[in-house]
Amino acid sequence: QVQLVESGGGLVQPGGSLRLSCAASGFTFSSGTMTWVRQAPGKGLEWVSTISPRGSITTYSDSVKGRFTISRDNAKNTLYLQMNSLKPEDTAVYYCTRGGSSDYSQNYRGQGTQVTVSS
Repeated sequence: QVQLVESGGGLVQPGGSLRLSCAASGFTFSSGTMTWVRQAPGKGLEWVSTISPRGSITTYSDSVKGRFTISRDNAKNTLYLQMNSLKPEDTAVYYCTRGGSSDYSQNYRGQGTQVTVSS
């Protein structure tokens, strides 16, 4: 069955960096568009970034553009999100999802990893 397992979250100070990983299994990872979404406390799901199957096309929300970088290693069935210059408003549970950005709330997603940005 499809499994997405996120890791790499934690507590970081404003301005710091984290790298999230998502290990995928149960489907042909290299054929699928993948997306990161997040959910801040008390808020709905927010689209963060999407990457095409081969990694040649990436898109970002305005709120993270220039600070976050999505990437993938199809040989390792792993999706990444490098997060730099983190802000308190980036605090959220981050989810790796299988699918694109058009209907991201319906994408299959993992259990999530908590990112907390605080001094």
